[in-house]
Amino acid sequence: MSLPQLLMLPGPSNVPARVYAAMCKPMINHRGAEFHDLFERMTTNGKKIFKTEGDLIALTASGTGGVECAASNVLLPGEKVLVPVCGTFGERLASNFRTFGANVVELNVGMGRAPAAAQVEEALRKDREIKAVAVIYNETSTGTTVRELPAIGAAAKDHGALFIVDAISVLGGDDLPVDKWGIDVCITASQKCLAAPPGVALVSVSKDAWKMIERGKPRSEYFNLLSYRQFAEKKETPFTPAVSLFFALDEAFQMILEYGVDAWIARHKKAAAAYYAAFKGMGLTFFADEGSRSNVVIAINMPPKISAKEMRDRLRKKYGVVVAGGFGSLKDSIFRVGNMGIVTPREVITTVSATEAALSELGFTGVTGEGLRAAIPVLRDF
Repeated sequence: MSLPQLLMLPGPSNVPARVYAAMCKPMINHRGAEFHDLFERMTTNGKKIFKTEGDLIALTASGTGGVECAASNVLLPGEKVLVPVCGTFGERLASNFRTFGANVVELNVGMGRAPAAAQVEEALRKDREIKAVAVIYNETSTGTTVRELPAIGAAAKDHGALFIVDAISVLGGDDLPVDKWGIDVCITASQKCLAAPPGVALVSVSKDAWKMIERGKPRSEYFNLLSYRQFAEKKETPFTPAVSLFFALDEAFQMILEYGVDAWIARHKKAAAAYYAAFKGMGLTFFADEGSRSNVVIAINMPPKISAKEMRDRLRKKYGVVVAGGFGSLKDSIFRVGNMGIVTPREVITTVSATEAALSELGFTGVTGEGLRAAIPVLRDF
């Protein structure tokens, strides 16, 4: 038998049928009236989900392309950017800025922990030359979310610095009012909590960010934000976009707005609470500090003497549930469950029961059924 896999990954997430169906629309001229309508609707709806009055740029690229876009546009070579690092994607964020000549000041927080506003404030006091603060809101590699993000943004503003947020894995899955929190550049991607296929990055840009961008010559032809702003006046993109992916994202945006943005986020939170209760009920522990645990990526420590690879292989091959391992040094010590996009009691119960079964078959001594027993009360009023 060949059954569809249940993707419980930190991206890509499961895509609903109506979004898949949107991709089957006939191709259109990306310089024509039909595309102009698509562009305007998608941009307007996307800004509602970002909760911003700023500009929203759609790139045919992965989320990393969105990060590279920010890194290549905002700062001039030699200018300083403060980057808190608490995992693999914080390291990548710092590397992107270095690639385009920024002077990166790293604030190393430690894996499984999140930067605190006080740490950022101290770093800014020590170095008045810092022009921007760039933060990973949700560190996917460790299941850690920066809960003091609003206060970090306020610290950046008090210092006169731009506030740049990589929200690739979390926008739509947790609170993120871009304008209210003073975020100048916010980056996300289509394949995470927005429940669309991979291939589109989204970048919101504030007025203050545009002032910084306008100072220098573009260092990337493809990711030149000034060019995207110019073409947006015509409701177009500078280069040929992935039109079918735009169809899909447009449908996903309409779906989220029909559901309600706050309700969409609340559903992620409720499912996360059920996951944490279930895995704790099984006798498992979590990698991230309790106050910083993510609602969209649950990082679970592997029980002793059980191979993470064997467990994930069993989940995938026998039960059709796909979860992720760890990165680098964490490869064999944790597994990560994505809680993104289409998350309902069905996904939670299926993932929890399959994990219990796989672990039990591999010799885990936890009491089978305790995970489900712990999750069900949380899901009762889902």
